[in-house]
Amino acid sequence: MSGNSIRLRLSQSEVTKFFEQGEVSETVHFGADMALTYTLKRDAATEIQASFRDNQITVLVPNDLGNSWASSEEEVGLEQLTRFAPSDGGSLRILVEKDFKCLAERPGEDESDNFPNPTLSC
Repeated sequence: MSGNSIRLRLSQSEVTKFFEQGEVSETVHFGADMALTYTLKRDAATEIQASFRDNQITVLVPNDLGNSWASSEEEVGLEQLTRFAPSDGGSLRILVEKDFKCLAERPGEDESDNFPNPTLSC
């Protein structure tokens, strides 16, 4: 978490699913029938945008931009800064990134589906 920002980091299989099906979702359960769902979806939108309704965050990515990013080996992330009234928070930074393996192993974290870290090769 960092201020007014949303950052989605996708594994290799999630990027593939997004490319092939146009959508990928995940749910975080908090017990007692409480959950937060977040969805990344290709759409006819003209720019990356996000919404929050009924405990669901939805990030829409324009079709061409989403396809280009998901099929590219060089493109790591997408970013959009949406501005709105200062009384409503001023702006929202939206980041969608391919998740890379860490340089140092972190106990208890499964990175088997993450993208290979480009800094590990010469």
